[in-house]
Amino acid sequence: MKIISTKDAPAAIGPYSQAIKAGGLIFTSGQIPLTPQGELVEGSIHDQVRQILTNLSHVLDAAGSSLQHVVKTTIYLTNMDDFIAVNTVYAEYFVGSFPARSTVAVKTLPKNVNVEIDAIALDKTQAYRF
Repeated sequence: MKIISTKDAPAAIGPYSQAIKAGGLIFTSGQIPLTPQGELVEGSIHDQVRQILTNLSHVLDAAGSSLQHVVKTTIYLTNMDDFIAVNTVYAEYFVGSFPARSTVAVKTLPKNVNVEIDAIALDKTQAYRF
């Protein structure tokens, strides 16, 4: 097991790691719309999801993976009316073969944000061994 950390994504805001690499898999912690400097992105839901997926991309890169190697994501939304907008941005980052995904409506999220996304990905060097 290896702890993954990068300055290109926001630091954890609690007692957890940005990601863990274990057995050829990378498990990311949920990302909320924070800049790498820890500032909240308060633009549209589109802007927030772009920041989240950019953060996930940087964390996965630090772990030796990429968005193209994601096998599962979970999206947490405080308002399911944002579902279509989230899908629009999501489709900009995940092209072709989409990962499996769950979308869950929740009451609140850390820092009262509207959306959080986590991912499970394959290590690029082992992606074709499974």
